[in-house]
Amino acid sequence: MEDIRNFVIISHIDHGKSTLADRFLELTETIVKDKMRPQYLDAMDLEQERGITIKMHPVRMTYVLNSKSYILNLIDTPGHVDFNYEVSRSLAAVEGAILLVDATKGIQAQTIGNLEMAKEQKLVIIPVINKIDLPQAKIEETEKEIADLLKINPATIIKISAKNGTNVEKVLETVIAKIPPAKTPFFEEKAGLRALVFDSKYDPYQGVLAFVRIFEGEVKTGDKIYLLQAGIKTEVKSVGIFKPELSSVTKLNSGEIGFIATGIKISSQVRAGETLADKPAIKPLAGYHEPQPKVFLSIYPEDSNDFGLLKSSLEKLKLTDASLFFKPEMKESLGRGFQAGFLGLLHAEIISERLKREFSLNVVLSTPSVVYKMTTQDNKKILIHTSADWPASGLQAGEAQELWIKLQVLAPANYLGQISELLGNMESKYLRTDYLGPEKVKLIYEMPLREIITKNFYDKLKSATQGFASMSYEILDWRPADLVKLDILILGRKEEALSRIVPAQEAYREGKKIIEKLKETLPPQLFSVPLQAAVGMKVIARETIKARRRDVIAPLYGGDYTRKRKLLEKQKKGKKELKEKGKIRIPSKVFLEVFRA
Repeated sequence: MEDIRNFVIISHIDHGKSTLADRFLELTETIVKDKMRPQYLDAMDLEQERGITIKMHPVRMTYVLNSKSYILNLIDTPGHVDFNYEVSRSLAAVEGAILLVDATKGIQAQTIGNLEMAKEQKLVIIPVINKIDLPQAKIEETEKEIADLLKINPATIIKISAKNGTNVEKVLETVIAKIPPAKTPFFEEKAGLRALVFDSKYDPYQGVLAFVRIFEGEVKTGDKIYLLQAGIKTEVKSVGIFKPELSSVTKLNSGEIGFIATGIKISSQVRAGETLADKPAIKPLAGYHEPQPKVFLSIYPEDSNDFGLLKSSLEKLKLTDASLFFKPEMKESLGRGFQAGFLGLLHAEIISERLKREFSLNVVLSTPSVVYKMTTQDNKKILIHTSADWPASGLQAGEAQELWIKLQVLAPANYLGQISELLGNMESKYLRTDYLGPEKVKLIYEMPLREIITKNFYDKLKSATQGFASMSYEILDWRPADLVKLDILILGRKEEALSRIVPAQEAYREGKKIIEKLKETLPPQLFSVPLQAAVGMKVIARETIKARRRDVIAPLYGGDYTRKRKLLEKQKKGKKELKEKGKIRIPSKVFLEVFRA
């Protein structure tokens, strides 16, 4: 294990992480030049287009320094807060991390978030400043920020241009010099095999491929292994390494990073954080928990005939993304669809975009919501993911709870007023302001997760700061909340697809906004259509769509007025009968417009 170095690159989105990985692949000759392309490890089209890493990508490289050959296992991790559980598991699989900071932007919020996780794992941190070739680079300022944050000598920070390859070789040399060789943690009892799963991928022939770090023992094809948390026994179909394509090897030894083909056909059974072992009754590796969806929304096909295609598409996506959750639901106005759970808004956006691109499927998405915890009047504790889960029996007084988060916002100091005003208009609790040098501030607040997810906080923050601010958050705990179910009634009938859970003090504003949007988008009928927002039996807001008037007496050009009156009375009676039937067809685009409001 003395010649193995396991490490990750942690940084904020668009700080050059994938470009630096490209230079590593070239320097180590892992990829030949004529096959090289930008962002080589980002294989998905969405990753290439957006310039972000959505799924982590491991790769094994070989580098010769002072006539000695070293194995370098790099895990290229996502930089977005939605995927921080994946990042935490990959950090648990390595001994060191390159902290990459863009010289034009300085330290960003998610950089600090990932750095804190790396410190918790007691990783060796190698600070690197990227994009020093750009004319707008603030090298000295960024250098001071990093030095103050890590409490280190600024001279130890490596300055590079990943795009041009400047000083990249020095980064690899520092990785070998400073990151310790792969080590085996101390265990109370000895096992033949103990490995950490940090990611997985589905293969139609070999089942789930578990991406693992071997901490103890070895594994080869044909071995019997146990998934300790899932309680499953299986046989190894094959083992291999990442070059970065999957490449089979005879066996994986302690300290190595590679993959194990488990033969398991259900992707959700092999989770990040799982421990693989050759005995069932030994202590698993620490830190495992099931990643829980935090954002919920409903997905319906625009064409109701595409329900089967939507179902099969979601099932295929789940094979490659075990954190995706979905279950069938039915709403009269939209037909059959699914209630889906995601790690965050970006995760939801990526899945919806993949449905469109990979399966040519147009879908209707409901407004995002978060999970709540409630106690019903018959003393049952339940989780509420969407308004459809709201108990018919109602709630016990004061027994609704919601998740709170600790929010960090980093921004130039001259935007402090705008950010404070934005957060002051939301339900939040100010903690403190830290100054990272004379020109950058870090604001720390506590607030409900709902404020971030349902109110499009990230876009508002970017707008208020002209794109210069960044944010990250971590889940704290459950706290009491005063919540109500807001119902929308059209012609006196509840439209469950438009219902939502809101704080009691916001019910009127939310209800008014929805029915005003409905008034704009719902096509007029031959009769007036009342639109109401209600909490329980109480109507709190109302609008009316006026009847579409048809001039039935236009063909008449004279004669007795009684002929005109008969036609008008007949029209009035017909409108009354239509209204009493109380049913109109609501186009799916109306729901789409309301959900976007």
